[in-house]
Amino acid sequence: MVYSIQIGGALLILVAFVLGQIELIAAEGWPYLSLNFLGSALLGASAVLGAQWGFVLLEACWALASLYGIWRKLQSCPPAEAR
Repeated sequence: MVYSIQIGGALLILVAFVLGQIELIAAEGWPYLSLNFLGSALLGASAVLGAQWGFVLLEACWALASLYGIWRKLQSCPPAEAR
C-alpha cells in the first residue's frame, strides 16, 4: 500500500514536470500546481508513515510552495457574478 502511494505521488509530480518542460502546461496553471500539490502530499504522507523525516521536510516544503501558488491564483481570480 505504501509503495502504491509513493509511486502515485512521484508520478503526479513527474507528469507535471514533464508537461511543463514540453510546454503543454504552464508552471503557473491549475494543472501544474494541483499535480504538484497532490503528488507532494502523497509522498509526504508516505514519508510520515515510514518515519523518513528528511523526506517529510522536503515534501512539506514542496506542498506548501504549491499551496502558495494555488492561493495566489485564487486571489487573482475575479469573484463569481451574483445570480
